[in-house]
Order: sequence, then C-alpha cells, then structure tokens
Amino acid sequence: MPNDFCTATEIERIGRGLIDRSLPKREWTHAAHFAAVLWLLRHRREPAVAVEMPRLIRAYNEATGVANTDTGGYHETITLASIRAARSVLDSHDESAPLHSIANDLLAGELGRSDWLLRYWSRTRLFSVEARRLWIEPDLRPLPF
Repeated sequence: MPNDFCTATEIERIGRGLIDRSLPKREWTHAAHFAAVLWLLRHRREPAVAVEMPRLIRAYNEATGVANTDTGGYHETITLASIRAARSVLDSHDESAPLHSIANDLLAGELGRSDWLLRYWSRTRLFSVEARRLWIEPDLRPLPF
C-alpha cells in the first residue's frame, strides 16, 4: 500500500473530523480509522481513547447515515483490536516522530490490509453479533500486541 498521508495536519483533520462529525463519509476509510486512533492516542490518555472511541464512532456513523445495528455500523472487537494495534505501532516509534510517518508505516505493514483481523479471528467469530457488541478474544491465535 502506498503512503497515504503527507502531513501531520492530514491526520489531525481526520481525528478532529471524527470528533466533530465533519469528516466526509467517503473519507472514513480503513486508513482513516487508524489515522484517527493514532491522533487520539497521541493527544489523549489511552484508557480514555478505548472508552471514547466507541461513542465517537457511533455518533459519526449516525451523523453520516450509518445505522449502528447487530449487522452494521460500530463493531466493538474490531475497534478495540485496532486501538491495541495502533498503540503498538505508536510505541515502536520515537515520541517526536510525525504522526503521518507513523500512520504510513502502520499502513505499509500487515495492518494496512483491511482483512488483517482474520489472521486472529475466524470470520464467523469476528462478524458475530457478540463480537460486534463486546470484546471477544481471538479464536485462531492471540494478538501479538
């Protein structure tokens, strides 16, 4: 995957756009999910991000016409796994590293693939109603972070 971000300002725009629900829906991509999480992790305490992110995503979904249901919208297991993955990548970089560089490094690896979670969860388990509603441990192998 090519580098998606050129400046830290792009990452901040996505993070703030999620918070204030101004990010255009077409820009809420796999890369944008990670960009928003990295920005929040850099600027807020991690426990707050894990608590705050579900509310932010649900509100953003509603604002862009996406229903949060048992089959669509917010997904707890994917969100929490992604926060853990982003934290791991962020921690592997110097604190002064620009967020756009960190996001590009993250996206250039396994996490850049939208199906990365299927190395840890079976499709049936990951896309179950239970996994959408609350954290479910991986059933194929443990997360490395």
